[in-house]
Amino acid sequence: MPTRLLIGLVLTGALSACASPRGPYPSLAHRAGEDVDPRVAVERPMNQRPVSAALASRLAELVAEAHAGEAAFESAASEAERLAAAAGAPQSEGWIAAQEALSTAAAARGLTGMALGDIDALGANALQTQGGIAPNDLAAIKSAGAEVGAIDQRQADRIKAIQARLGL
Repeated sequence: MPTRLLIGLVLTGALSACASPRGPYPSLAHRAGEDVDPRVAVERPMNQRPVSAALASRLAELVAEAHAGEAAFESAASEAERLAAAAGAPQSEGWIAAQEALSTAAAARGLTGMALGDIDALGANALQTQGGIAPNDLAAIKSAGAEVGAIDQRQADRIKAIQARLGL
């Protein structure tokens, strides 16, 4: 019996150590945050201001540059296609002339590529400096990027077709 009594006293002492007051306990009363349903999306006010004039102007300049580059590319690509159609066997003079014209056409893509890169840089700079892009500004950047990207893709496809004709 004394062993049971000793064990009971030790357990009672250990349990009482867990119940010592250590400070004010938080209230278990209802909190306002408990009324929020986590499944409901949080409504954020959108910045619906129009596209900034400076951005719209710069995007228009870049799209115009891409179209100007398209005109220069068209001339060079037409010449490369003409020479590739008449090119002889690989390493012949006609083939080399066609390859040089192809290089000129590829270089003419530079204006379009630079315009596309500058459009991407406008968006990246806005993200970095402002921490975000207003929805209408983003839509304008995407629209200009899509237009210039389509020009760039058409040019790339023509270059690939000429390369295939030359066996490159």
